Amino acid sequence: MTASQKRERLAISRPTVGAAGKTGTWRVFKPVVDKERCNACGLCATYCPDAVINDELEIDLNFCKGCGICANECPKKAIEMVREEK
Repeated sequence: MTASQKRERLAISRPTVGAAGKTGTWRVFKPVVDKERCNACGLCATYCPDAVINDELEIDLNFCKGCGICANECPKKAIEMVREEK
């Protein structure tokens, strides 16, 4: 599958504002993608438990909780978890 093809998403849920607000405010570390290393395999989006990585592999930091699963699953190590500056 090429990066330009649509990825089939099995998750039905999508990020939304909950009673506690946007969940991205809970984060201590945020994922930063190195576009030079990324080969657009989509594993980060597949494993993201909050479905915050879209088809263009952009991360919605409003809802990302900073769990680091995307960085852990990336075979190219193109995602680094960086401490949030508050």
